Order: sequence, then C-alpha cells, then structure tokens
Amino acid sequence: MSLPIEINEERQEPIYHQIEEQIMTLIVSEHLLAETALPSIRALASQLGCSVITTRRAYQNLEQRGYIKTVRGKGTFVQQIDTKEKSTQKFKTVHDAAKRAVQIAKQHEYSETEVKELFLTIIKEEYDA
Repeated sequence: MSLPIEINEERQEPIYHQIEEQIMTLIVSEHLLAETALPSIRALASQLGCSVITTRRAYQNLEQRGYIKTVRGKGTFVQQIDTKEKSTQKFKTVHDAAKRAVQIAKQHEYSETEVKELFLTIIKEEYDA
C-alpha cells in the first residue's frame, strides 16, 4: 500500500513530523479507515526516500497518540478514533495551516485587507473547481 504523503525538505519542521501530520490527516479525514493496514516502516521509508529511523519515529508518535496500533507479526493498523477527536484534529490542522499562511503573508508585508482578499480568491477558486 502506498500512502499519498509528500515530504518537503524546505520546510523547517522535521520530516518525521511531516509524515506524522499527513498520516493523522488521512486518518481523521477518513481516507484511512479503522483497521486499515499501513505500509511497513521500511516500505514507507523507501517510498518517501527517507530513513527507517525517521518513519519509525513518526509511527511511534502516532501510536503513542492512539492513531495507529502495531500488532506483532501482523503489521501496523489504523485505530478507531472517536468523533470528537476527529473534529478537534481537523480544526487544528486547518487552523494551523491558515495561521502559517497568514504569517508568511505578513513576512511579505501584505496588509490585512490584501490577505483577506487573497483568502477569498483562493476559497472561490477551490470551491468552484
């Protein structure tokens, strides 16, 4: 199984965190349902072109947070996540992405009005597509 994960080496956040966040997003958005088998650590590392240590850390963090479970001898699987946690995580993910976008706009000296107009344009483009 191949996961639709993209690593951006130009981002400041560590690769393991990027992997973790994207798998979590796939789970809370129900693109990966409970009990779905995930690729092995080695297979995912190979797919992404990163180290086994990096993917292992992402999997360990996800397991500690209750998003995945490892069954010895069988593999790693998506855990059942309650509806409240899904809703909370969806909000946090979108909020954090929008906040990063606003911070970048401020660094480029966009005014508040320009940022609002840009967001409205993007929203219209995405929802009309």
